[in-house]
Amino acid sequence: MVNFLVWVIAFWAGVDCLAEEIGQVVGEGGVVVSTEQVVRPAGKTVGFGGRPVDLVAGDGGKIVYVKDSRGVVVIDGDKWLVRQEAKFPGDGGSMHGIALSKDGRKLYATGSRSTLWEGKIGENGLLEKWSRKIVMPSIEETNPRPMVKRRGSYPCGIALSADEKTAYICLSVNNTLAVVDLETEKLVEEIAVGVAPYDVALSPDGQKALVSNWGGRRPIDGEQTSKSAGTDTLVDERGIGCSGTVSIVDLKERKQAAEVVVGLHPADIELTADGKTLFVANANADTVSLVDVATEKVRETVQVRPDAGLGFGSATNAVALSKDGSKLYVACGGNNAVAVVEVGLEGKASRVAGFIPVGWYPGGVVVSGEKLLVANVKGGGSRDLSRARLVLDLAGTPPKPLGPLPGAAWNTHFHWGTVTQVDVPDAPTLARYTQQVLVDARVPQALLAAEKAQAGVAAVPVPLHVGEPSVFEHVVYVIKENRTYDQVLGDMKEGNGDESLCIFGKDVTPNHHALAKEFVLLDNYYCNGVLSADGHQWATEGAVADGVEKSFGGWTRSYPFPGDDPLAFVSSGFIWDNALLHGLSFRNFGEMGLADPVPARTGFSEIYKDYVDKTGKISFKLTTAIQELKKYTSPDYPGWNLAIPDVVRANIYLKELAQFEEKKQMPALTIVYLPSDHTRGLDPGAPSPAAMMADNDLALGRVVEAISKSRFWAKTCIIVNEDDPQNGFDHVDGHRSLCLVISPYTKRGKVVKEFYNQTSVLHTMELMLGLPAMNQLDAMAPAMRDCFNAEADLRPYAALDNKVPLDQMNLGGRALKGEALEWATKSLAQRMDKPDMADEDTL
Repeated sequence: MVNFLVWVIAFWAGVDCLAEEIGQVVGEGGVVVSTEQVVRPAGKTVGFGGRPVDLVAGDGGKIVYVKDSRGVVVIDGDKWLVRQEAKFPGDGGSMHGIALSKDGRKLYATGSRSTLWEGKIGENGLLEKWSRKIVMPSIEETNPRPMVKRRGSYPCGIALSADEKTAYICLSVNNTLAVVDLETEKLVEEIAVGVAPYDVALSPDGQKALVSNWGGRRPIDGEQTSKSAGTDTLVDERGIGCSGTVSIVDLKERKQAAEVVVGLHPADIELTADGKTLFVANANADTVSLVDVATEKVRETVQVRPDAGLGFGSATNAVALSKDGSKLYVACGGNNAVAVVEVGLEGKASRVAGFIPVGWYPGGVVVSGEKLLVANVKGGGSRDLSRARLVLDLAGTPPKPLGPLPGAAWNTHFHWGTVTQVDVPDAPTLARYTQQVLVDARVPQALLAAEKAQAGVAAVPVPLHVGEPSVFEHVVYVIKENRTYDQVLGDMKEGNGDESLCIFGKDVTPNHHALAKEFVLLDNYYCNGVLSADGHQWATEGAVADGVEKSFGGWTRSYPFPGDDPLAFVSSGFIWDNALLHGLSFRNFGEMGLADPVPARTGFSEIYKDYVDKTGKISFKLTTAIQELKKYTSPDYPGWNLAIPDVVRANIYLKELAQFEEKKQMPALTIVYLPSDHTRGLDPGAPSPAAMMADNDLALGRVVEAISKSRFWAKTCIIVNEDDPQNGFDHVDGHRSLCLVISPYTKRGKVVKEFYNQTSVLHTMELMLGLPAMNQLDAMAPAMRDCFNAEADLRPYAALDNKVPLDQMNLGGRALKGEALEWATKSLAQRMDKPDMADEDTL
């Protein structure tokens, strides 16, 4: 569309508006988000405390109904103000599905369990009440190790019959299209379609339903599959979903008549007024399929990326068609933009004409007259510019302005979704918008990452181009759980910390502090994600699938932290896939795995005593859902289970490290999972939060010490990263977290204030190991070159002993009174057996 030279010029013209940290003002009304992209929406934007996923316009655009993670938000289309926030009673919103009756008096939206909600709309356009709750049939799955016991069919897309007496609803978990009689509130029938139906459209004559199957076709015997929400789902050799289809359903016969192969994760669909062409947004392929309904074949596939040279990452997840059918508007979640596609007519090819900047991760788009309405799932992040210094109180009441007061704190659960209203641009305006998108979405940086290696270049810690030599031959990637920067390092005077928010300071985490002080202190580092469901995806894939971004209303399909849902992964794969594809060795210690002690039901005290006494009576059984990862995973090293101390995990890793020493061979890429810093609240009989953090700290110190005293130290870099920062507060931004970079070439005793994030970690490791970027997001991330020197300092690290006893237990029973008893009782009510099941505010 635009040649590379023009883009480079556009990039350098916009460099001065890039900010140094999240939340800073950029250009005209823009803000930097945790991907280091800039969000500067065109037109008008309104925000609210949720994650919007779908929307519909009523009364000629004068009123807009937005479905979000909590319910429905009503927006005045003229004044562009929020008029009402109507939560679903006892339910959240599913990832797709909202519809309005022709007279504008009934609103339908799907909940995250099994509910179709009907709302009564008053003369003023506001929702008077949720008038009906129609419950869909659900399937209960009993998985040996489910993250969440699934109770629900997870209804998604909705289509109303012409007479509005029947609703057709995609039941994602059931893999069916439900036919519901709206007069009797009865389920008439469930029609079997493909896997995880997402959206539905009806032909003009009402004889056909077209259904996008987000998980593709149903597998046949002998094909490679993995479970997604209890359903066998087609996967490739990496364990990632590899099918996408559209079902054409005969509504008279009530059965699937045909199935058309489209791209991966077919999501939102749009049918032309004449019913001849169906447009399908393929979110895990960055494409739109044009399906000829009559021939039941794909007429054309349009790649929708800002440049053909880019990898995966645009995440084309929603579509809207202009009234005359000449233009298609495509929500590109990864580019924070809406693509304008000129639809090819009379045999001509369709083409991308340009891009319109909107909010962070657009997930729904509607054409209303001469305006586009766009629901931005992540809006402006957890610290949106439009509310400046606002803090949400823990009761969930609306934000209150605090002004520029010290002590204002941020958390990633301060979701701030937005809806953008923008005039359909003419050609000159679209050209200007496109240039802005190229800069703000960091397209030039992503393209530069693909430049060819130069010959005769000397080895450095982080090469400039992929394939140039690095001083490192081994990377050890340590992944931990749920901490912000201020929670752990906020007491370090050298950095930008807030000691009042530091709850695990140097007395609890002496090794974290010593490592940050001896090597580099990164006080401008951010996690891209907000909880374990997306955090482990960011940490290992460098991107997040569309369904994960839209599932915050309720994780009915899955909570994919342990890698147990192939539809939760992006098509570009994991960092280990990248390494293995390029011939590198790899070893995994616990990442994306669950663990059970043997004997079963052995608790912390028994496991810790076994560790202290060195009796070796207790072992661990590991469950790894991704079969390709399982091949390279240590069978002895326990994954997630908070009853198992991290010092036990460290000992198991050190035994294998000793074997590497004997063989004089160490994997090029190693992942080590240390989850105890998650903590277990105040559960009586469990280790205290301080003890668990001290356990995590000591384990980390011992791992670093052992590597630094090994034969591999001179050529090894250790990078320590949190999967997400959701558990705490931070005075800069809820995404700010801790990252440690430890190697002989790491600067000593320095503070590095460059903006880095989880995708920076991946990009840096890729350059060290000679691996290409996996997708647009890691390609655009700044490599962490400022952390390193040209010369090596081979001094080893000496681990510091813990100051908090690792078996310091939470009190229980009669020892607790008053407030202590109250909080222990609340802690017991939380689920600690699985990650992120507890209410974080309570925790």
